[in-house]
Amino acid sequence: MFAAAMLAVLVTMALALVRAIKGPDVFDRILGANMFGTATVLFIAVLGFLTERPDFIDLALIYALINFIGAIAVLKFIKFGGLGDSSDSGDAGHVEESAEEAG
Repeated sequence: MFAAAMLAVLVTMALALVRAIKGPDVFDRILGANMFGTATVLFIAVLGFLTERPDFIDLALIYALINFIGAIAVLKFIKFGGLGDSSDSGDAGHVEESAEEAG
């Protein structure tokens, strides 16, 4: 039964990889990559259960966090063109404008 679950997760991973490579839009590709990461988390969890190694769950959770943070970082990079440049801060421009108006 668990071997069938692993096979289903592998098929899902293959389909997600196809979507990540062929996606018509960049957001479809990101969604496919995120789905591939989620399926990988499931695969690691099922593999840990089958081999009776509960420490695989910890690895799966860490991989899930990395997958989530990576997806957020890529989406932010696509939307804003960078991951965090201090010169793009809206507050800094506001402070400079206030200083110019006062002086």
